[in-house]
Amino acid sequence: MYINITDSKTAKNKGSSRELVHYLEKENRIENKLEQERWFNHEGRSFEGYEVRHAIDGNVAKLGKADAKFFLINISPSQKELKHLADKYGVTDIREQLKCYAERLMDEYARNFKRQGVNSAKDLLWFGKVENHRYYGFKDKEVINGNKKRGELKEGNQLHVQIVVSRKDVANSIKLSPMNNSRGRNEQHSRKLGQFNRVAFKQCGEDLFDRTFNFDRQLRDKMAYANIQKNGSLEQRMQLDVLNNVTGNKLLKNNLVNEITNGEFPTLNDMISKTSYASIFELLLAPTFEPALQDPNKTKKRKRKKRSIDQGLVR
Repeated sequence: MYINITDSKTAKNKGSSRELVHYLEKENRIENKLEQERWFNHEGRSFEGYEVRHAIDGNVAKLGKADAKFFLINISPSQKELKHLADKYGVTDIREQLKCYAERLMDEYARNFKRQGVNSAKDLLWFGKVENHRYYGFKDKEVINGNKKRGELKEGNQLHVQIVVSRKDVANSIKLSPMNNSRGRNEQHSRKLGQFNRVAFKQCGEDLFDRTFNFDRQLRDKMAYANIQKNGSLEQRMQLDVLNNVTGNKLLKNNLVNEITNGEFPTLNDMISKTSYASIFELLLAPTFEPALQDPNKTKKRKRKKRSIDQGLVR
């Protein structure tokens, strides 16, 4: 599950939403189909583009020229997740399931601010739109390798949801910025703009999908796993490698991943003591167990030092 909030520093969101709404209407213009894809939120399923633009642009009380007026949230399920939905509900019902999921995700978006009076999607001014296609961008490996061109359609099921949400709450009185990084550390700042933890919001979106649709997400497909592999310390990555070789209670493994993510650093003995004996034997017999505990940087240093000693450079 890929969930992203467009950064206000790079987005054209300090003025009217006209350009964004027009862009998100593109499939209604270029595809020859009788039924147009309308906008939706918790109140309905058939909003027109001009209604979305009028509502968002009119909800900007006390916002300056340099202030963001709205934000764009991209919700893109993976191919595995979309297949799971198709198998579970049938191809024709996937769109409605995604809309229902988006509503519940916006409940979590509201609660993430931890602001009094902002408790659910009903307290927000937002509109979502289901899109059928995604396109290759200049950052995609296929474009970089020259196999695809920028702007080409991506293959497979590419259903996803784009959500435009106002910077102000539905009453046009409270400022809400998902780009606020205080996370409660700056009490005065948090009281004014609300706390918002974007990593926690994305993680919540993944957990919500799994619970809602009974999706069996493997450890390597979890956001926490990818986040630790990319940004985690060596110790966290080592622990994750060990945990990945342990089979057993899924809930227990998920809890251990959360402990590692939160920096609680359960020891190897802790992890082994919480798993079954069968899991311990599998762990000990796993061929990747020993290499996973080695620091590759230290190995390179030892090799360089050995070569230097052989050449008489180090005594």
